[in-house]
Amino acid sequence: MKILHTEASAGWGGQELRILAEMQGLRARGHQLELAAPAAARIHGEAAALGFRVHDLPIARKSVRGVLAVRDLLAREAFDVVNAHSSTDAWLVALANRLRREPVPLVRTRHISAPVPRNRPTAWLYDRACAALVTTGEKLRRELVDVNGFTRVPIRSVPTGIDPARFAPAEPAPSRAALGLAPAFTIGIVATLRSWKGHRFLIEAFAALRAQGRPVQLLVVGDGPQREALEQQVAQAGLSGVVRFAGHDPAPERWLRAMDLFVLPSYANEGVPQALMQAMMCGLACITTDVGAIGEIARDGETAMIVPAQDSAALATAMARLMDDPVLRETLGRQARAFALAHCTLSAMCDAMEQVFRQVLRAG
Repeated sequence: MKILHTEASAGWGGQELRILAEMQGLRARGHQLELAAPAAARIHGEAAALGFRVHDLPIARKSVRGVLAVRDLLAREAFDVVNAHSSTDAWLVALANRLRREPVPLVRTRHISAPVPRNRPTAWLYDRACAALVTTGEKLRRELVDVNGFTRVPIRSVPTGIDPARFAPAEPAPSRAALGLAPAFTIGIVATLRSWKGHRFLIEAFAALRAQGRPVQLLVVGDGPQREALEQQVAQAGLSGVVRFAGHDPAPERWLRAMDLFVLPSYANEGVPQALMQAMMCGLACITTDVGAIGEIARDGETAMIVPAQDSAALATAMARLMDDPVLRETLGRQARAFALAHCTLSAMCDAMEQVFRQVLRAG
């Protein structure tokens, strides 16, 4: 199949990483994958660096110019299917298709749990202009059916897939030494530094542990708009010497292997977070919240510990418990890895997306 992915957003996070992982996985299976994105979007350069053909289109905003640019691209290239990933590019592809005698089947992937507007234009986009809808979690899929009433097109939940060989368990001490980290118990998070990822609550909880005299350090991997505010929070709490801001790293597994405990205290907008699945695949004990579709992989007491969102005291208690109970830590990590291997592999994601694309082609 010849598949075009579109992305209007200039952001960088789990959504963009999933797009690239899916493109690489399907390319390895013999399909032709291309991307349409504004040149200013980071994913544009990242995809080109991976050897994909990338089309620079003015699709960062909804505009007639954007619609016409998409229409012209679809007229020049014989794509079998288009997979749109953000609201703006989904609208532009749908409207461009309206201008064509033979529209290209449109698949819309929903990566986050923010509510979908309940109005006629949105109902047309999702339930008529699209040939299929994909969500990153079953809870998100059910909301599209039960809350929005989308029933005319197939809707499938396809969690982001993780490479089990790349994200494999390892002893943390050698990894800490290689990264220049102190030989201390290490709590970590991998996430774009956005407010709803809950970093500030993690820092508050970590401060409470340090106030108890615990020899623990915090590893913050990722970058984003909240970095300056979080660095100020750490400095004001007098924690700069025991908190490492690692920034973005395209190889997050290096940092995950250095952790004893992974924490993701998100409070909004989550589907099934890619970083949480990566940590589980690495066999790490994880603490998180029941936000969005997180509960589909993080089962309290089985594959993770669940704490209330935006509750730094409860988070500190859970972190202390896992610090003090290495048997529970090892059990949760082992069960997390087993769950990820059974449900969250890169191969399973590519299988499912192939099925979605073939289904819409057969239906057309």
